[in-house]
Amino acid sequence: MTTHKASPLGGRLVSWPVMLLAPLVVICAVLILRRLLFGIGSVAALNGGYPWGLWIAFDLLVGTGFACGGWALAWAVYVFNRGEYHPLVRPALLASLFGYSLGGLSITIDVGRYWNLPYFYIPGFFNTSSVLFETAVCMTIYIGVMALEFAPVVLERFGWKVALKRLNKVMFFIIALGALLPTMHQSSMGSLMISAGFKVHPLWQSYELLPLLSVLTAFIMGFSIVMFEGALVQAGLRGRGANEKPLFIRLSRITQVLLVLFLALRFGEIILHHKTHYLFAGDRFSVMFWCEAALMALPLVLFRLHATREDSRFLFLGGLSMLFGAALWRLSYSMLAFDPGNGYHYFPAAQEVLISIGFVAIEVCAYILLIRLLPVLPAPEGVHKNYQAEVKHEPTHHH
Repeated sequence: MTTHKASPLGGRLVSWPVMLLAPLVVICAVLILRRLLFGIGSVAALNGGYPWGLWIAFDLLVGTGFACGGWALAWAVYVFNRGEYHPLVRPALLASLFGYSLGGLSITIDVGRYWNLPYFYIPGFFNTSSVLFETAVCMTIYIGVMALEFAPVVLERFGWKVALKRLNKVMFFIIALGALLPTMHQSSMGSLMISAGFKVHPLWQSYELLPLLSVLTAFIMGFSIVMFEGALVQAGLRGRGANEKPLFIRLSRITQVLLVLFLALRFGEIILHHKTHYLFAGDRFSVMFWCEAALMALPLVLFRLHATREDSRFLFLGGLSMLFGAALWRLSYSMLAFDPGNGYHYFPAAQEVLISIGFVAIEVCAYILLIRLLPVLPAPEGVHKNYQAEVKHEPTHHH
């Protein structure tokens, strides 16, 4: 629930980014239909050693990490009472809703016998011994919670004041649930690879820290995606929207603490368990580790220097660096640094890659369309007054 001033962006719905990405959306839909009709082998290169591939490593683990902006801001605004970040909540929540929904869709198409999915929701058929059970339950509920959190935006747009008032009375409970659930399933996403044991390279396998590092990267990706998307939107508006740069600068201070904690835990665990020789092995795993560490350390340098911290370009670069660094860590422990042995190999098929790209295209197109139609983005005072006058003269529908 947010009370900051916001208004629809307006403008053409079929803009050039939508036209550019629309073919990718169509290709994605066609390939998903092919997978559902002819089986997962018709579009994926998965095998007995790699039952999880790009759709889980990227679309789910990285995708839901990118979708943690709403959750991270919920903790900042509602748990730690940092109300100055209120204007960023709605855009972040919209991106989170799409990210988690598409993450859920990626799980659906990754399940071999997808027609058995309804059993997951039927008591008596719950497979509580599965390492993914808690993740699936929390994600399913959280998608519904985010829909309720975003509902005031829709109700406000159509002037449904009675329904909005009733929803606001229970919004505190919905927000509390929304802050709790991702903490649970994001940690479980790290825990699930503990069961892989020695199959995960020692630089990423940590029986003590995988759940905590997973939650930390979720916070880092959540705050950094807010900065990244905000910078893109500000560039697209070209000064027509509210100036959110001071808020991004404050967010950069929070992310510095998280980055230092992440790097300290990563190196501390490696030193404590005598795994430092892997850092200098000269193989692809050591290269991946140092790339990940460099991407996480770069924003610390950029955000500590006054000249670069105050520059929007470096704020954008810092947010992008954090996204790549956290994404590389998640891709590594779940796929790149995973070796099942027995001669198994995996490289994503072209269809898998196109479906993953299509998911991103769907999210971008839907985001652009909805910020043009609904009061999501913070607006300058004059724009907000015009929007309020427009809503005031619209017929009110009671629910």
